[in-house]
Amino acid sequence: MENDKVVSILNDLLTKNYDAEKGYKEAAEKIEHTSLRGYFENQSKNRYDFGHEIKGLISKYGGEPDKGTSLAGDLHRTWISIRDAFATGDQAIYDECIRGEEAFSEEYGDVLEDAVLPQDVRDTVVKQKLSVDKALASLRVMEGFTS
Repeated sequence: MENDKVVSILNDLLTKNYDAEKGYKEAAEKIEHTSLRGYFENQSKNRYDFGHEIKGLISKYGGEPDKGTSLAGDLHRTWISIRDAFATGDQAIYDECIRGEEAFSEEYGDVLEDAVLPQDVRDTVVKQKLSVDKALASLRVMEGFTS
């Protein structure tokens, strides 16, 4: 795979990580349940860490990391809808986080299915997808916390 294509794929994941990081941060600031707040803060940090891993790979493959969120991405719109959920309480925030993680997991899966990636990039994407899937499973277990 050409380096430009690798960089493009990685920058797309990077902007979506920015979106998820910001979405979790906003959710943590607005949710009342303290256990979920701590969980959301931790997930925001995880997405920040994912971004740094991806930035390193982008640089390795000769690219320039994107600097901010993508207004055009579907995942961005999913996370933006968290703002609309704040007025309706913890359950709505929780539901938006579930939807965001489902979309995020699907995005990572699409990258792994559609792209012939260098092994180091594939390893990072697989590791991050497993972490997203674990976060999604954990969120589903916590569903009763919002009641």
